Amino acid sequence: MEIGEFYEVSWRVTPELTAAAAGSGGLQVFGTPFLLALAENAGYECIQRHLPEGKGSVGTAASLSHTAPTPLGMLVTARAEVTGVSPNGKLIDFKITAWDECGPIGEGTHQRAIIDCARFLEKCNQKGAGK
Repeated sequence: MEIGEFYEVSWRVTPELTAAAAGSGGLQVFGTPFLLALAENAGYECIQRHLPEGKGSVGTAASLSHTAPTPLGMLVTARAEVTGVSPNGKLIDFKITAWDECGPIGEGTHQRAIIDCARFLEKCNQKGAGK
């Protein structure tokens, strides 16, 4: 991963992607939880194409502003641009920008950690078994 590398993901706003559907509001507009998911997806895809089989990434932090509404049917795009890579290469920082067909709708930051998928799931399942 290199500073400046980026990946963009676009989703069309459907009733399932609204604030009303998420329970984060009552309106049929693109919901903030889905904007965050779109931003995370862009970061995930940016990293995943570089990883060998069995490796993945998980979100560890996010800060996002959602500054403009987007109606049903409109296309929303999020761009995750690499702004930092930890010395050991396991933490990747992103600048997030998001827009719809009329202009900017949000921005923020996101961080992902590279993981070994099997080891991560094993630790998770041990946690669940420890109830």
